Amino acid sequence: MGTVLKLGGELLEDAAAVRGAATAIVRLAGREPLVVVHGGGRAIDAELRARGLEPRFADGLRVTDAATLDSVVAVLAGRTNTALVAAVGLAGGRGVGLTGADASIGLSIKAAPLSASNGEVVDLGLVGEPAGTDASLVTDLLRLGYIPVVASVGVSADGTLLNVNADTFAAHLAAASGARRLIIAGTTRGVLDESGAAIPEVDEAAVARLTSSGTAHSGMVAKLTACRHALAGGVRSVSIVNGRGVEDFDAAVGTIVR
Repeated sequence: MGTVLKLGGELLEDAAAVRGAATAIVRLAGREPLVVVHGGGRAIDAELRARGLEPRFADGLRVTDAATLDSVVAVLAGRTNTALVAAVGLAGGRGVGLTGADASIGLSIKAAPLSASNGEVVDLGLVGEPAGTDASLVTDLLRLGYIPVVASVGVSADGTLLNVNADTFAAHLAAASGARRLIIAGTTRGVLDESGAAIPEVDEAAVARLTSSGTAHSGMVAKLTACRHALAGGVRSVSIVNGRGVEDFDAAVGTIVR
């Protein structure tokens, strides 16, 4: 299989951004099989605040109670996914909107309490950790020439919907589908060093050093953990790139994780 592309919600915040991302998606899908996984990020935060709720995070993972999960599903599986699939169609692609609840793409278990980098132990609530990802629907759609566009909502064996971090979701799907590479696209320039400069390449030792020193924090910790899982699962190329305004994700600048 070709590429799994994870799009951060910050790349999909308005209609123009969605159209631009869709054009780049169709361009990449014209060269190789492509699966897109997306988050919601700030759109979820805005929805929560509109409902009188305050977003909470631990090491980049959203703490999710029942009310938060309702907002997550509304934004990811509703507005964001549908708008992106429509834009992919307008750009000439054959997008199919999915969530992890479809055919066990995102089969998950409830995440254990998190030992955060600040030493705190946090109950993440209705947060899922992928377990037994079934990529067969995705690979079937790819064979038929479609572009699967997957919102990072997971489902447990008993049918409970769970909020799954999009980086984590993408990494597990990349490994399960036998993807050649994983691209995690957001709005940072890649992995940054202590001075704020982008690092062209990092390995396991560098990841451990950046995390333990606090240089890599919040969402970057989740991204690096996801990258390590993808590599352990056989994905050959993993990168964290700046996807804002790019016309071709192959040309996006960032950090290769080895």
